[in-house]
Amino acid sequence: MKYCFLWLACMALSLTAFSQQKSATSKPKPKAPLKTSPKTGSTGRNISITLTPLKNCKVYLGSYMGTGRTLVDSAMLNDKSQGVFKGDKKLTGGIYFVVSPQMTIQFEVLMDNVQQFSIVGDTSLKDQAVIRGSVDNDLFKSYTGFSVEKGQLIQQLSNAYKTATNKADSIRLLAALTKADKELQDYRANIMKQHPNSLLAMLFNTMKRPELPPVPVVNGKADSAYPYRYVKDHFWDDVLFSDDRLLRTPFFEPKLDDYFKYYVSPEPDSLIEEVKYILLSARTGKEIYPYLLTKFTNKYMNPEFMGQDKVFVYLFENFYAKGDTTILNASSRKTVIERAYSLMANQLGKPAPVLNLTDTTGKIVPLHSINAAFTVVAFWDPNCGHCKDEMPRLDSFYRHKWKNMNVAIYGVNIYENELPAWKKFISDNKLSGWTHTYQTKAARDAEEKAGAPNYRQLYDIFKTPTLYLLDKDKRIIAKQLSIEQFDDLIMTKSKNK
Repeated sequence: MKYCFLWLACMALSLTAFSQQKSATSKPKPKAPLKTSPKTGSTGRNISITLTPLKNCKVYLGSYMGTGRTLVDSAMLNDKSQGVFKGDKKLTGGIYFVVSPQMTIQFEVLMDNVQQFSIVGDTSLKDQAVIRGSVDNDLFKSYTGFSVEKGQLIQQLSNAYKTATNKADSIRLLAALTKADKELQDYRANIMKQHPNSLLAMLFNTMKRPELPPVPVVNGKADSAYPYRYVKDHFWDDVLFSDDRLLRTPFFEPKLDDYFKYYVSPEPDSLIEEVKYILLSARTGKEIYPYLLTKFTNKYMNPEFMGQDKVFVYLFENFYAKGDTTILNASSRKTVIERAYSLMANQLGKPAPVLNLTDTTGKIVPLHSINAAFTVVAFWDPNCGHCKDEMPRLDSFYRHKWKNMNVAIYGVNIYENELPAWKKFISDNKLSGWTHTYQTKAARDAEEKAGAPNYRQLYDIFKTPTLYLLDKDKRIIAKQLSIEQFDDLIMTKSKNK
């Protein structure tokens, strides 16, 4: 598939677009304001299409959907290559494309509010499709002609500037380059000013990113953080998160991802503030709100960095638990609810859930009775291949480093039916010094009868081994890290103390 024509045009790259023929030597200027598509008028869509040489076959209308693409309509072409995309409801505005029977994208179309227009194209001339009766496509056609020509000029000047051999040529070329770029920026700004409600203006606003301002000097000291703050504060200028049309572009979601990657602290509370603002701003969007809520849910349900599952818990407590589970199907609703309850009890900084388990001698040893500066809680299975590798490694760290630093290990065998294999593994690998425990069947039955959550849910155990690090007060410091990462954290916190 080719890159989005609009994206390339707006970046002033050399391309052709929806015009009937390429722009030659003319230098069009912004035309008088075109009337933006009216908000009232014909309901539904009726988009006639002629796509030669295809005959007696079905073609499709697709659109972007976040970072993906989806088909939204189809039309049957007759023996004259003519067909109609028709429906009782209008399509959400955005960038759409015509797709051949072979599922190849032919060309793109801007879908504005008035969806009664015609398309004439040829599969061998994808860049020369003609669209009539659509104000936004007319507007884009004029812009494309200007931007293609100006983009070619900018490229030529840029190449010449890079190879300039004297200062005078460099100054002259830089001035010409700056002038050409300003003319292109002014053209875009003129469109946004004269047609603020147009789809093209929305697309420009969505794509634009603030330019880094110079570093200011305050009281004789450079404020080096100011450019970062400025870009972050203006990153979403003129973008409405409730606008469903944002989803029907290929550049909104990548911009959103970049924002969180480069301008938002990975610390959970910072993420929560950003997610909260975006979701509340998008709340009235019929399509974009559930899309964004689902996106953030998937991202932070099993996050990349430890502790960010706090964002998912926030989403559950403040959105799903207040009625937004209606946007989910039964299976997804069950997954979200169960996952939320599994994470609520083991958030960083919270007291570790109570464990009153039985050791190898039949004695109940509460986790909270362990007196140590740090406690590693290890949930493992003696028949798990990975556990067979990791538990001896964990013991090696314990014996050679942690034991002398007042670190304790509270091991939990997660299967009470594996007691002989469990005890044999402990003996064979000399895992001495640990507190080895398991839950008896009687204790588990009593727990179920009382309707109490089991420790697997409380500690979010969906794989083995699962490790937690607790401080002296049994608050959770870390979870789901490697043994080496736990060691680094113990060493760092010990030095800080």
